[in-house]
Amino acid sequence: MSTLRDRIVTITQQRKRRLILPESDDARVLGAARHMFDAGMCEIILVGEPATVRASADAAGVSIDGFTLLQPSADPQLQELTQQYLMRRPKTSPQAAAGLMLEPVFYAAMLLRNKRADAMVAGAVLPTARVIEAGLFCVGLAPDIKTASSYFAMEFPSGHARSGEVFIFADCAVVIDPSDTQLADIAIASAHSATAVLQTEPHVALLSFSTKGSAKHASIDKIQRALELIKTRAPELSIDGELQVDAALSMLVAQRKVSQQSTVAGRANVLVFPDINAGNIAYKLTQYLGGANAYGPILQGFDRPISDLSRGASEADIIMTAAITLATASD
Repeated sequence: MSTLRDRIVTITQQRKRRLILPESDDARVLGAARHMFDAGMCEIILVGEPATVRASADAAGVSIDGFTLLQPSADPQLQELTQQYLMRRPKTSPQAAAGLMLEPVFYAAMLLRNKRADAMVAGAVLPTARVIEAGLFCVGLAPDIKTASSYFAMEFPSGHARSGEVFIFADCAVVIDPSDTQLADIAIASAHSATAVLQTEPHVALLSFSTKGSAKHASIDKIQRALELIKTRAPELSIDGELQVDAALSMLVAQRKVSQQSTVAGRANVLVFPDINAGNIAYKLTQYLGGANAYGPILQGFDRPISDLSRGASEADIIMTAAITLATASD
Protein backbone atom coordinates (compact mmCIF):
# COMPACT_ATOMS: atom_id res chain seq x y z
CA MET A 1 0.00 0.00 0.00
CA SER A 2 1.47 3.35 -1.03
CA THR A 3 1.56 6.09 1.59
CA LEU A 4 0.73 9.75 1.07
CA ARG A 5 4.47 10.44 1.16
CA ASP A 6 5.06 7.92 -1.66
CA ARG A 7 2.30 9.42 -3.78
CA ILE A 8 3.43 13.01 -3.21
CA VAL A 9 7.06 12.15 -3.98
CA THR A 10 5.96 10.51 -7.24
CA ILE A 11 3.96 13.61 -8.21
CA THR A 12 6.91 15.91 -7.55
CA GLN A 13 9.34 13.64 -9.42
CA GLN A 14 7.07 13.63 -12.45
CA ARG A 15 6.70 17.41 -12.48
CA LYS A 16 10.10 18.50 -11.08
CA ARG A 17 9.07 22.08 -10.29
CA ARG A 18 11.23 24.90 -8.92
CA LEU A 19 11.18 25.35 -5.13
CA ILE A 20 12.43 28.66 -3.75
CA LEU A 21 13.74 28.75 -0.19
CA PRO A 22 14.45 32.15 1.41
CA GLU A 23 15.89 30.71 4.66
CA SER A 24 19.00 29.36 2.98
CA ASP A 25 21.34 29.64 5.99
CA ASP A 26 19.35 27.15 8.09
CA ALA A 27 20.89 23.66 8.29
CA ARG A 28 17.50 21.90 8.29
CA VAL A 29 16.39 23.77 5.17
CA LEU A 30 19.66 23.02 3.40
CA GLY A 31 19.47 19.33 4.33
CA ALA A 32 15.88 19.09 3.11
CA ALA A 33 16.79 20.86 -0.12
CA ARG A 34 19.67 18.44 -0.75
CA HIS A 35 17.41 15.42 -0.16
CA MET A 36 14.68 16.69 -2.48
CA PHE A 37 17.12 17.63 -5.24
CA ASP A 38 18.94 14.30 -5.07
CA ALA A 39 15.61 12.44 -5.11
CA GLY A 40 14.67 14.24 -8.32
CA MET A 41 11.69 15.93 -6.65
CA CYS A 42 12.40 19.51 -7.68
CA GLU A 43 14.92 22.12 -8.66
CA ILE A 44 16.20 24.24 -5.77
CA ILE A 45 16.54 28.03 -5.65
CA LEU A 46 18.25 29.44 -2.56
CA VAL A 47 17.99 33.13 -1.69
CA GLY A 48 20.73 34.83 0.25
CA GLU A 49 24.20 36.33 0.28
CA PRO A 50 26.39 33.73 -1.48
CA ALA A 51 29.28 33.70 1.00
CA THR A 52 26.88 33.32 3.94
CA VAL A 53 24.91 30.53 2.26
CA ARG A 54 28.08 28.62 1.35
CA ALA A 55 29.45 29.02 4.88
CA SER A 56 26.17 27.73 6.34
CA ALA A 57 26.18 24.79 3.91
CA ASP A 58 29.78 23.93 4.77
CA ALA A 59 29.00 24.10 8.50
CA ALA A 60 26.01 21.79 7.99
CA GLY A 61 28.01 19.41 5.80
CA VAL A 62 25.57 19.92 2.93
CA SER A 63 26.59 20.33 -0.71
CA ILE A 64 24.73 22.99 -2.67
CA ASP A 65 26.01 21.74 -6.02
CA GLY A 66 23.25 21.97 -8.64
CA PHE A 67 21.27 24.60 -6.73
CA THR A 68 20.52 28.06 -8.08
CA LEU A 69 21.74 30.74 -5.65
CA LEU A 70 20.18 34.21 -5.92
CA GLN A 71 21.24 37.37 -4.12
CA PRO A 72 18.48 40.02 -4.14
CA SER A 73 20.86 42.99 -4.35
CA ALA A 74 22.57 41.47 -7.41
CA ASP A 75 19.37 40.81 -9.36
CA PRO A 76 19.20 43.04 -12.46
CA GLN A 77 15.40 42.94 -12.17
CA LEU A 78 15.35 44.18 -8.57
CA GLN A 79 14.11 47.67 -9.48
CA GLU A 80 11.35 46.17 -11.62
CA LEU A 81 10.32 43.90 -8.74
CA THR A 82 10.26 46.92 -6.44
CA GLN A 83 8.01 48.81 -8.86
CA GLN A 84 5.69 45.82 -9.07
CA TYR A 85 5.48 45.76 -5.29
CA LEU A 86 4.64 49.46 -5.21
CA MET A 87 1.85 48.92 -7.73
CA ARG A 88 0.39 46.29 -5.41
CA ARG A 89 0.99 48.33 -2.23
CA PRO A 90 0.82 51.99 -3.36
CA LYS A 91 0.75 53.33 0.19
CA THR A 92 4.24 51.95 0.79
CA SER A 93 7.08 54.44 0.38
CA PRO A 94 9.63 53.69 -2.37
CA GLN A 95 12.34 53.42 0.29
CA ALA A 96 10.36 50.89 2.31
CA ALA A 97 9.54 48.87 -0.80
CA ALA A 98 13.20 48.80 -1.83
CA GLY A 99 14.10 47.58 1.65
CA LEU A 100 11.48 44.82 1.55
CA MET A 101 12.76 43.56 -1.80
CA LEU A 102 16.12 42.97 -0.13
CA GLU A 103 14.47 40.73 2.47
CA PRO A 104 14.82 37.14 1.21
CA VAL A 105 11.22 36.15 1.96
CA PHE A 106 9.70 39.17 0.17
CA TYR A 107 12.12 38.85 -2.73
CA ALA A 108 11.34 35.11 -3.02
CA ALA A 109 7.60 35.80 -2.93
CA MET A 110 7.93 38.32 -5.76
CA LEU A 111 9.88 35.79 -7.84
CA LEU A 112 7.07 33.33 -7.17
CA ARG A 113 4.54 35.90 -8.35
CA ASN A 114 6.60 36.42 -11.52
CA LYS A 115 6.77 32.65 -12.17
CA ARG A 116 10.53 32.52 -11.71
CA ALA A 117 9.74 29.81 -9.15
CA ASP A 118 6.82 27.41 -8.76
CA ALA A 119 6.46 27.19 -4.96
CA MET A 120 7.88 28.84 -1.85
CA VAL A 121 8.31 27.41 1.63
CA ALA A 122 9.51 29.41 4.65
CA GLY A 123 8.98 29.63 8.40
CA ALA A 124 11.79 27.48 9.82
CA VAL A 125 13.26 30.76 11.12
CA LEU A 126 10.68 33.43 10.28
CA PRO A 127 7.41 33.78 12.21
CA THR A 128 4.23 32.63 10.47
CA ALA A 129 2.90 36.20 10.32
CA ARG A 130 5.89 37.33 8.23
CA VAL A 131 5.50 34.45 5.77
CA ILE A 132 1.79 35.20 5.36
CA GLU A 133 2.53 38.93 4.91
CA ALA A 134 4.98 38.15 2.12
CA GLY A 135 2.39 35.91 0.51
CA LEU A 136 -0.43 38.43 0.76
CA PHE A 137 1.59 41.52 -0.21
CA CYS A 138 3.59 39.95 -3.05
CA VAL A 139 1.74 36.89 -4.38
CA GLY A 140 -1.85 37.76 -3.51
CA LEU A 141 -4.85 35.49 -3.15
CA ALA A 142 -6.37 33.19 -5.75
CA PRO A 143 -9.29 34.48 -7.81
CA ASP A 144 -12.57 34.44 -5.85
CA ILE A 145 -10.69 33.81 -2.56
CA LYS A 146 -10.36 36.61 0.00
CA THR A 147 -9.05 34.59 2.95
CA ALA A 148 -5.68 32.92 3.44
CA SER A 149 -6.09 29.74 5.48
CA SER A 150 -4.41 26.42 6.17
CA TYR A 151 -4.97 22.69 6.35
CA PHE A 152 -3.44 19.51 7.71
CA ALA A 153 -3.26 16.30 5.70
CA MET A 154 -4.12 13.56 8.21
CA GLU A 155 -3.08 10.02 7.26
CA PHE A 156 -3.96 6.86 9.17
CA PRO A 157 -1.13 4.31 9.32
CA SER A 158 -1.04 0.57 8.70
CA GLY A 159 -3.00 -1.37 11.32
CA HIS A 160 -5.56 1.37 11.92
CA ALA A 161 -9.20 0.69 11.08
CA ARG A 162 -8.96 3.44 8.44
CA SER A 163 -5.46 2.53 7.32
CA GLY A 164 -4.36 4.32 4.18
CA GLU A 165 -7.10 6.94 4.29
CA VAL A 166 -6.09 10.60 4.14
CA PHE A 167 -8.27 13.51 5.22
CA ILE A 168 -7.92 17.27 4.84
CA PHE A 169 -8.59 19.15 8.12
CA ALA A 170 -9.16 22.93 7.80
CA ASP A 171 -8.63 25.49 9.19
CA CYS A 172 -6.55 24.46 12.19
CA ALA A 173 -3.88 27.16 12.31
CA VAL A 174 -4.67 30.55 10.73
CA VAL A 175 -8.26 31.90 10.87
CA ILE A 176 -9.38 31.94 14.49
CA ASP A 177 -13.12 32.58 14.21
CA PRO A 178 -14.14 32.65 10.53
CA SER A 179 -17.20 34.52 9.35
CA ASP A 180 -19.61 32.84 6.94
CA THR A 181 -17.74 34.30 3.94
CA GLN A 182 -14.38 33.25 5.37
CA LEU A 183 -15.73 29.77 6.07
CA ALA A 184 -16.83 29.57 2.45
CA ASP A 185 -13.33 30.61 1.34
CA ILE A 186 -11.76 27.96 3.57
CA ALA A 187 -14.05 25.24 2.24
CA ILE A 188 -13.46 26.13 -1.42
CA ALA A 189 -9.69 26.40 -0.96
CA SER A 190 -9.65 23.10 0.96
CA ALA A 191 -11.50 21.36 -1.86
CA HIS A 192 -8.88 22.59 -4.35
CA SER A 193 -6.11 21.44 -2.00
CA ALA A 194 -7.70 18.01 -1.64
CA THR A 195 -7.95 17.59 -5.40
CA ALA A 196 -4.23 18.34 -5.80
CA VAL A 197 -2.94 16.43 -2.77
CA LEU A 198 -5.30 13.46 -2.54
CA GLN A 199 -5.70 13.08 -6.31
CA THR A 200 -9.38 12.29 -5.82
CA GLU A 201 -12.73 14.06 -5.76
CA PRO A 202 -13.18 16.10 -2.58
CA HIS A 203 -16.29 15.55 -0.47
CA VAL A 204 -16.43 18.53 1.87
CA ALA A 205 -18.25 18.47 5.21
CA LEU A 206 -19.00 21.70 7.09
CA LEU A 207 -18.81 20.39 10.65
CA SER A 208 -20.89 21.36 13.66
CA PHE A 209 -22.40 19.94 16.85
CA SER A 210 -25.64 19.82 14.86
CA THR A 211 -26.74 17.78 11.85
CA LYS A 212 -29.17 19.40 9.44
CA GLY A 213 -31.00 21.55 11.95
CA SER A 214 -30.97 19.12 14.89
CA ALA A 215 -29.98 22.07 17.08
CA LYS A 216 -30.41 25.84 16.91
CA HIS A 217 -27.55 28.29 17.49
CA ALA A 218 -25.94 31.32 15.87
CA SER A 219 -22.88 29.23 14.98
CA ILE A 220 -25.12 26.85 13.02
CA ASP A 221 -26.73 29.76 11.20
CA LYS A 222 -23.22 30.84 10.13
CA ILE A 223 -22.48 27.39 8.67
CA GLN A 224 -25.78 27.33 6.81
CA ARG A 225 -25.08 30.77 5.32
CA ALA A 226 -21.60 29.59 4.31
CA LEU A 227 -23.12 26.57 2.56
CA GLU A 228 -25.43 28.78 0.53
CA LEU A 229 -22.51 31.02 -0.47
CA ILE A 230 -20.48 28.00 -1.59
CA LYS A 231 -23.35 26.61 -3.65
CA THR A 232 -23.51 29.93 -5.47
CA ARG A 233 -19.77 30.39 -5.90
CA ALA A 234 -18.77 26.76 -6.59
CA PRO A 235 -21.90 24.78 -7.50
CA GLU A 236 -19.79 21.91 -8.84
CA LEU A 237 -18.40 21.02 -5.39
CA SER A 238 -19.59 18.01 -3.44
CA ILE A 239 -20.26 19.79 -0.13
CA ASP A 240 -22.79 19.54 2.66
CA GLY A 241 -23.51 20.85 6.13
CA GLU A 242 -24.08 21.36 8.81
CA LEU A 243 -22.96 17.85 9.78
CA GLN A 244 -21.77 16.29 13.00
CA VAL A 245 -18.46 14.52 12.48
CA ASP A 246 -19.96 11.04 12.91
CA ALA A 247 -22.56 11.78 10.23
CA ALA A 248 -19.78 13.03 7.97
CA LEU A 249 -17.59 9.95 8.39
CA SER A 250 -19.88 6.98 9.04
CA MET A 251 -22.36 5.80 6.45
CA LEU A 252 -24.38 3.98 9.15
CA VAL A 253 -24.70 7.15 11.21
CA ALA A 254 -25.45 9.20 8.11
CA GLN A 255 -28.33 6.90 7.20
CA ARG A 256 -29.87 7.54 10.62
CA LYS A 257 -29.20 11.27 10.91
CA VAL A 258 -29.36 12.65 7.37
CA SER A 259 -32.74 12.28 5.72
CA GLN A 260 -31.88 14.31 2.60
CA GLN A 261 -29.83 12.85 -0.22
CA SER A 262 -26.17 13.79 0.29
CA THR A 263 -22.98 13.08 -1.65
CA VAL A 264 -20.95 13.94 1.46
CA ALA A 265 -22.60 12.37 4.51
CA GLY A 266 -20.77 9.18 5.43
CA ARG A 267 -18.04 9.69 2.82
CA ALA A 268 -16.40 13.04 3.66
CA ASN A 269 -12.66 13.37 3.06
CA VAL A 270 -12.42 17.13 3.70
CA LEU A 271 -13.46 18.30 7.16
CA VAL A 272 -14.01 22.03 7.59
CA PHE A 273 -14.24 23.07 11.23
CA PRO A 274 -16.36 25.97 12.48
CA ASP A 275 -13.41 27.69 14.17
CA ILE A 276 -9.75 27.21 15.04
CA ASN A 277 -10.55 25.85 18.49
CA ALA A 278 -12.38 22.86 17.03
CA GLY A 279 -9.87 22.38 14.22
CA ASN A 280 -6.73 22.56 16.33
CA ILE A 281 -8.13 20.27 19.01
CA ALA A 282 -9.41 17.79 16.42
CA TYR A 283 -6.18 17.39 14.50
CA LYS A 284 -4.14 16.94 17.67
CA LEU A 285 -6.59 14.39 19.08
CA THR A 286 -6.50 12.55 15.76
CA GLN A 287 -2.71 12.62 15.83
CA TYR A 288 -2.00 11.79 19.48
CA LEU A 289 -4.91 9.48 20.33
CA GLY A 290 -5.85 8.25 16.87
CA GLY A 291 -2.28 7.60 15.77
CA ALA A 292 -2.59 9.56 12.52
CA ASN A 293 0.32 11.24 10.79
CA ALA A 294 -0.26 15.00 10.65
CA TYR A 295 1.33 16.90 7.77
CA GLY A 296 1.11 20.66 7.97
CA PRO A 297 -0.09 23.22 8.48
CA ILE A 298 0.00 23.91 4.75
CA LEU A 299 -1.08 27.38 3.66
CA GLN A 300 -3.79 27.68 1.00
CA GLY A 301 -5.82 30.31 -0.79
CA PHE A 302 -2.83 32.06 -2.41
CA ASP A 303 -2.57 32.62 -6.15
CA ARG A 304 0.69 30.63 -6.21
CA PRO A 305 1.80 27.80 -3.87
CA ILE A 306 3.31 29.11 -0.65
CA SER A 307 3.52 27.50 2.75
CA ASP A 308 4.71 28.01 6.27
CA LEU A 309 6.85 25.83 8.54
CA SER A 310 6.93 25.43 12.28
CA ARG A 311 10.10 26.92 13.71
CA GLY A 312 10.56 23.55 15.41
CA ALA A 313 10.25 21.68 12.10
CA SER A 314 12.62 18.80 11.47
CA GLU A 315 14.32 18.18 8.15
CA ALA A 316 11.73 15.45 7.45
CA ASP A 317 8.89 17.91 8.24
CA ILE A 318 10.34 20.43 5.79
CA ILE A 319 10.62 17.81 3.06
CA MET A 320 6.99 16.73 3.42
CA THR A 321 5.61 20.27 3.67
CA ALA A 322 7.61 21.34 0.63
CA ALA A 323 6.57 18.26 -1.33
CA ILE A 324 2.87 18.81 -0.61
CA THR A 325 3.21 22.49 -1.52
CA LEU A 326 4.93 21.58 -4.79
CA ALA A 327 2.19 19.07 -5.58
CA THR A 328 -0.36 21.92 -5.62
CA ALA A 329 1.56 23.85 -8.29
CA SER A 330 -0.50 24.02 -11.46
CA ASP A 331 0.90 23.55 -14.96
